Amino acid sequence: MAYKIMVQGTMSNAGKSLVVAGLARLFAREGYKTAPFKSQNMALNSYITEDGFEIGRAQAVQAEAAGIMPEVYMNPVLLKPVSEMGSQVIVNGKAVCNMKAKDYFQYKTKLVPDIMAAFNYLDKKFDVVIIEGAGSPAEINLKENDIVNMGLAKMTDAPVLLVGDIDRGGVFAQIYGTIALLEEDERNRIKGILINKFRGDKSILAPGIKMLEDKCNKPVYGVIPYINIDIDDEDSLSERLSNHQYTDIVDIAVIKLPRISNFTDFNVFGNFEGVSLRYVENARDLKEPDIIFIPGTKNTIKDLMWIRQNGIEAAVKKANSKGCIVFGICGGYQMLGNSISDPYNIEEGGTASGMGLIGIDTIFGNEKKTVQTSGKLQSISGVFEGLSGKEYNGYEIHTGMTCGGGQDGIYNPVNISSSGNNIYGSYIHGLFDNGDIAYTIVKALAARKGVCLDNINRFNYKEYKEKQYDILADAIKDNVDMDKICRCMGIPL
Repeated sequence: MAYKIMVQGTMSNAGKSLVVAGLARLFAREGYKTAPFKSQNMALNSYITEDGFEIGRAQAVQAEAAGIMPEVYMNPVLLKPVSEMGSQVIVNGKAVCNMKAKDYFQYKTKLVPDIMAAFNYLDKKFDVVIIEGAGSPAEINLKENDIVNMGLAKMTDAPVLLVGDIDRGGVFAQIYGTIALLEEDERNRIKGILINKFRGDKSILAPGIKMLEDKCNKPVYGVIPYINIDIDDEDSLSERLSNHQYTDIVDIAVIKLPRISNFTDFNVFGNFEGVSLRYVENARDLKEPDIIFIPGTKNTIKDLMWIRQNGIEAAVKKANSKGCIVFGICGGYQMLGNSISDPYNIEEGGTASGMGLIGIDTIFGNEKKTVQTSGKLQSISGVFEGLSGKEYNGYEIHTGMTCGGGQDGIYNPVNISSSGNNIYGSYIHGLFDNGDIAYTIVKALAARKGVCLDNINRFNYKEYKEKQYDILADAIKDNVDMDKICRCMGIPL
């Protein structure tokens, strides 16, 4: 059986996912075969495993930090919000149904056997399992039959670390209030407290930490500084989505759809010098970018109506008429076509006319495609002809089946479609993670403006991410009492 620890937080976005990733990296560096586990994740940012199962992106990142391949057992239940009231329920990597929140609340206990089977698999296979909670364990309206916080801690008999976010203020109240709202047996599971995202002189915190320890009767294991690291984010709470700044060399605009999914597809572009990567949610902020990306979405038709109603569609078409390149990924690719039909009510139901920028039509079916894909890009015309023959790796997550062609567009589900008006589209998530593809795009965009970027570094995204994991792990190692964590896990020192 594995050594285990559970990381819970005082709220969403307290930093649980990154703490798990950092701990996974630390234990892996010490020679322990380490795996992440999150029983239930709610996120639109997902990942497809080698065997075609869909899990939360955060668990894939944590597995990568641990130096192992992501497996479906690391996230047996994934909820992908479709509307304000409901989500697609994915169990053991496959979509089961769409369900309203109230109905899921009654249904979730039926998933306990799946959750425990997944955990037990990891428990037998790995030396260390690091479990991540969700939201806060003190959501008293959701505690009944809990399967993701203290309920899971009990089922797996895991000691708990409680993480509070000081950057947003009120960390002492967060931590004290969370512990106060727990039952006695739940409080006993908390072995230590971590204060996360601290800026400044830690000595200033000393009196507050002493008082917190006295009031909660729990030790503070460490204060983790606010770290400027670039690790894939879990969902749309990401700070990078609020970036609206742009430069004069290459300006990239990503439409910030209400149900944006897999926005990490574009992260690599933010690491090239002289390139701005901005997320835009109104027509006024679009300005005059060099390229507009329309990303994936969990509700293609509804988000298409959103960009149509708020003027973004008209702004995108106007920019394209002036020469701006438009590139859609997955749901964004579907929007660029002539029509989108949802006859089985997979997402929104009904039929909608697309933006009419590329000659394709999409129909949603009952079967969801989840598969990794790799190969060489076929012949591509226009500004990005330099991409032809480039090797790629990525994955597909979609229910829509797209057809079309003729002179307006050439469809290939694992390639790039293009039209004569600088319109491009693809179903491939992770397409740009190959630094050579991103480099070629950036170089071509600069060349259109008369700027030569031949000397720009060919960015190795994989090596870059490995360095980021080490930075995170070192920050935890330098600021957290790892001996205390090991002791509460039962790891001999």
